Amino acid sequence: MTASFRRKVLYLPGFDPIPPRRYRELYRREGGQQARISGYRLAMVTPAAEARDPAPFGWSVEGRFPEGRARTRIEVLVWSDLVQQSMRSGIAATYLQLVTTAWAYIGSGALMRLMRLRLAPVIAALYPIAVLLAQLLLACLAGALAGWLLGRWLGWAAGLAAALACLWGVLAWFRRQDHRIFAYYLMHDYAFTARNGGAYPPELEARLGAFATRLAEALEEDLDEVLVVGHSSGAYLAVSLLADLIRAGRLPATGPALSLLTLGHVVPMASFLPRSQRLRADLAFLSERPEIFWLDVTAPGDACCFGLCDPVAVTGVAGPGQRWPLVISAAFTQTLSPQRQRALRGRWFRKHFQYLCAFDRPGDYDYFAITAGPLALGARFAARAPSPARITRPAGRGLA
Repeated sequence: MTASFRRKVLYLPGFDPIPPRRYRELYRREGGQQARISGYRLAMVTPAAEARDPAPFGWSVEGRFPEGRARTRIEVLVWSDLVQQSMRSGIAATYLQLVTTAWAYIGSGALMRLMRLRLAPVIAALYPIAVLLAQLLLACLAGALAGWLLGRWLGWAAGLAAALACLWGVLAWFRRQDHRIFAYYLMHDYAFTARNGGAYPPELEARLGAFATRLAEALEEDLDEVLVVGHSSGAYLAVSLLADLIRAGRLPATGPALSLLTLGHVVPMASFLPRSQRLRADLAFLSERPEIFWLDVTAPGDACCFGLCDPVAVTGVAGPGQRWPLVISAAFTQTLSPQRQRALRGRWFRKHFQYLCAFDRPGDYDYFAITAGPLALGARFAARAPSPARITRPAGRGLA
């Protein structure tokens, strides 16, 4: 019997405060659906060694495909605690973030550069600003009305107190509803990226160092492939992670294939900022490395990403030796049935996670075949041409 293909996946989430167990349950549910649709088998397993030592957080899956069998260990590179810490700002602090973040993008010229690429993700970036300002306006109107009514009867001091109390109460009510509209969440997300002008904060640099150690350890294991997956803002963190590892000489000469899969990237939101020199250098460096295979998957139908934008080229750091990434489309209009597309209409946040979910009309992009199948990423997409609709025109700051 042919030996199973052995893989380790290191998954780097985006700006997500929810603990990593959600990704295991998402994989279990959506992987089962994709297996039934596509005609292969997936089984979540818990080897004895993992039952004794469950950290770092992850899960194992066995795949049976027409091409063969595979066993994969998937681990989540956790930084949700850093996200949670950055989201502890109160109402007033969040409005201060609104001002500073807007200035970071407008004052540096990054916003105008971003608008030259894709309008949809720029609108998504402006969404929390518009919603928070609308909430503030409504709160002010409600406060003014309450103050005027009470002030007529009890005097201006009571009216002022009522106005302030009503204003704050309305803002607090809106804050409690954010699990439905995500204005505060997105504001914290963009503020986290922009607060240092695109430079990684020290706590994130420290976490990337820990991730690099974990990646180096995985590359010493008896495996056929180590696959790093970065989703959303995790995509550019994954780029820096691999660049750090290779620069430090921690990639073994003989070992498993090292592959990178970036999904729904928002690279320009960081790389276009003035102090993102580190990320821009990482993009330029990694784009020329022969030791890896880098596939980038986006979709124009995902309004939260820069669909089909080559993250290296649009940042302005592509050199004559650029070989990565291979940019392809998840093509939601083709890989999702009209019924599924209607079900996802208006659910822009859910669409941003579609890369990790089942497709009812799958094409060559299949997250579960990639992560649990018996082919390395490079072998699976060796003959794949880049999307003819990919955007490569430079709009960023370059390496300066």
